[in-house]
Amino acid sequence: MKTFPHLAVIACVASVAAFAGAAAQTAGSDLDLEAIRARAAVQAAEADALAANARSRAESVADEARTSAAGAEAHGKRYVGEAAKAQRVGPDSTFDFDKMVAAAGAMTSEGMGQAPRFIAFASTSMPPTALRAMIEDVTRAGGVVVFRGLPQNSAKALTAALSKVAREGEQLDGVGIDPRLFRAFGIDTAPTYVVTSSDFDLCDGFDCKSEVPPHDRMTGNVTAHYALETFARGGGPGALLAAQHLARLERPVP
Repeated sequence: MKTFPHLAVIACVASVAAFAGAAAQTAGSDLDLEAIRARAAVQAAEADALAANARSRAESVADEARTSAAGAEAHGKRYVGEAAKAQRVGPDSTFDFDKMVAAAGAMTSEGMGQAPRFIAFASTSMPPTALRAMIEDVTRAGGVVVFRGLPQNSAKALTAALSKVAREGEQLDGVGIDPRLFRAFGIDTAPTYVVTSSDFDLCDGFDCKSEVPPHDRMTGNVTAHYALETFARGGGPGALLAAQHLARLERPVP
């Protein structure tokens, strides 16, 4: 068998070249991996920083919502406080509604012009059971229930309607009368639930219309719980405050 030494040399040189090329590729791969690892570390650090910032902002927003809800509840109590003073506790659970209306008109001049933020608009035409449930739930959640005014301009008519709702001797602390709120939001149908995105002031008097902030609204024969839950999940302007009122409503009764 005849051999060809020059071919063996060529083959040897080719093998060495291939090995060198493979080694170069391996070295290049090592360098690329290190660069990738470095970039990944930087990106991970940036992601952690972004996550921490997002958590901080979320906690800040939640704290602000809790504070806002507490303020809204406190103001709601102040808002209907004058109305509660007008009640005469007795067997008939009667009310001095003329005094209620006058007190509502005086709130602005007494530094109470700031309107409530969770409002349930009610009517005496609602079934007593539905009206009772609305008053109980909205008050418990920290909101207020408002009526437009006196049916047929008669305090007796409103007293008769609420006597079907209020228990003997009970004070309806979360109930008031204020046609300004009905005008401000253009409410024509009850029940209607509203949760606003921010505080706002009611204009002085009963012959003007207030500018209202962005808000969530629901009209229909639904419960306060359903309205608040829908607002909270909907992500609208009143979502954060609605979530806080919902949490308060869902607390176990002591």
